[in-house]
Amino acid sequence: MEPMIEQKGRQVASEYDVYNEFWSYGDYELVGHGKQTNVNCGRFVSFKGCLQTKLHNKTTLDGKNYKGMVYVRKVHASCDKPTCPICYKSGWAVREADRITQRIREASKHSGLAEHIIVSIPKSDYGLEFEKLRLKAIKILNSRGVIGGVLIFHGFRYRSYEVYNNGIRNMKGWYWSPHFHCIGFILNSYAQCRHCPKFEKKSVITCAGCNGFEARTRRLFEKDGYIVKVKGERKTIMGTAWYQLNHASVKRNVVRFHVATWFGTCSYRKLKVTIEKRKELCPICQSELVPLRYVGNRCFIYNRDSIDYQRSEFCDFDEGGGAVWLEEEPHAKRY
Repeated sequence: MEPMIEQKGRQVASEYDVYNEFWSYGDYELVGHGKQTNVNCGRFVSFKGCLQTKLHNKTTLDGKNYKGMVYVRKVHASCDKPTCPICYKSGWAVREADRITQRIREASKHSGLAEHIIVSIPKSDYGLEFEKLRLKAIKILNSRGVIGGVLIFHGFRYRSYEVYNNGIRNMKGWYWSPHFHCIGFILNSYAQCRHCPKFEKKSVITCAGCNGFEARTRRLFEKDGYIVKVKGERKTIMGTAWYQLNHASVKRNVVRFHVATWFGTCSYRKLKVTIEKRKELCPICQSELVPLRYVGNRCFIYNRDSIDYQRSEFCDFDEGGGAVWLEEEPHAKRY
């Protein structure tokens, strides 16, 4: 029986519930809810952009033509820490998602299509230490035919509305429910199940005699209690990884806690990948962005919390008195 919390004479929540103001349970908390350790976090640093105005004479899908205009992107300082409330989403998560993308793409060359898989932990294993829980999740994935990939730890799920269960009020917000998101590879792929005519009616009975992923995971659930699901086909690896990192969890007071860990055919021992710095390219001509200096009179909005903030945009190259965008020396920094 789970202990309850009394609130104005009513039983409110179980020990696994976490309220919005805490964002934590035990030693764990959501990314982006620690302390800002650098005063420069999120501070505007410089502009980067593309001065190839002649190559911008193209009509985009929104019906606009940017001939003679400069593509400009704002650059902000980032500490790249998962706990930082300012940098975790636009700094750390972007960097980690890019690294995940590069390793998964390399592994795809010999392992096929990567899938987004969720491993839900039964309450009977909630008390396991993190490393034991991670190793067990890998064992569970292996039993389902997942041969390798990356694990992203999530300690919480979000309840978008209040729920009453046997007179107990489960409040809206984040609550403790450890699980792992995996971007990984399934032996013999998931296509057999995804295109099966019985896909929406999968059960132990309808999958009898089949050895596909869905048949295996349903039979094994009866034994180990772990729910392992494959999500719909991904649009991008980068997008999937970045979104899952945005609400992952970290362990407090651990200097180098790894939110994302690799296993199987994608482990560091079995897969060697040289991570390259992600190139920033112009969305029109695909030229690599260069540091820019603005010498005009326009006022830009640098506060990312403003509703009028634009991280990137196309600007006039000439504001009437000559060129206002110049290429900056690579070593120069402007604050």
